[in-house]
Amino acid sequence: MKTIFVKAGLCMVLAAAGCSDGGAATPATPDRLTAPVHLTNCGVSVNVTAPPQRAIALEQNATEIMLSLGLADRMAGTSYQTDPVLPDLRPAYEKVPVLAKLYPSREAVRAANPDFVYSTYTSAYAPDAAGPRADLATLGVPAYLSEFACEKPADATRTVTFDGIFDEIRDIASVFGVPERADKLIHDQQSRLDAARGAAPMATPSAGPSLLWYYSGTSTPYVAGHGGVPDAISSLLGVRNTFTDASQKWPAGNWGEIAKRNPDVIVLADLSRGGDGDSAQSKIDYLRRNPVTSKLDAVVAGRIVTVPGSSMDPSIRSVQAAELVGANLHGTAR
Repeated sequence: MKTIFVKAGLCMVLAAAGCSDGGAATPATPDRLTAPVHLTNCGVSVNVTAPPQRAIALEQNATEIMLSLGLADRMAGTSYQTDPVLPDLRPAYEKVPVLAKLYPSREAVRAANPDFVYSTYTSAYAPDAAGPRADLATLGVPAYLSEFACEKPADATRTVTFDGIFDEIRDIASVFGVPERADKLIHDQQSRLDAARGAAPMATPSAGPSLLWYYSGTSTPYVAGHGGVPDAISSLLGVRNTFTDASQKWPAGNWGEIAKRNPDVIVLADLSRGGDGDSAQSKIDYLRRNPVTSKLDAVVAGRIVTVPGSSMDPSIRSVQAAELVGANLHGTAR
């Protein structure tokens, strides 16, 4: 992704704020940064002429990135909350109008009169949801989409990395004229990743323990394949994603093959949507009673780690998954 932005008159703003070479400058607010921002996002030009004042986030991951950047007062709406909002973000979240339990309709989006729309999932821009980005553009509303989920697969960043997540945070911060907030958030996230790596046993992916990242389903389990957040965390911690050889990020697995690979640790996604094998407890119950899975080494030894389901998708929560898994790896290598 390529970001180009010009901060017109910024030196004059900082001078008025009393900055000097030897002291910290007063952080600029979005209102003081009026130059346009031009992004090339998923192969589409996104042009923002002024920092948005009425932005809409179309699902939780986008919402939490915006709230983490201190942008609640620039939000005209949020939607599609899948998990309880992070505790430190809840006070800000409660100030933002909720447009819909799931995705808002085109009509609901237009009624909110947004000047910027942001989503981390392609499905948010479906015709029966907010509508295509091109349609929003004709209304003069720039719309951003995570580059891990572009409309055209050829435009998407195929492999999730934490650097890629950080690039997305920088893009959003540039749109709102708050790059210094992105720097702080990314520094905090990187520090937590460094600590998670330091807490994990020293190993290389070829020699470290193997992890099965179990997302959903029971009769047909969906597991982490190549290129997603679980792969990024596995590499960070020096462990092996059991199904990193799968070409899909979330392939349908089968218990016979899982038993053959016999992972050292099972990482469960705790999903709140209520389907078959979504909650962590429903997965644990199934693993313990199924004749095949009950014999897996990880199940017998109780080497099971639970992480929020949303942390397995690219978001600011992904660091939490790295922390939880890293803290539970000691004594797991064969």
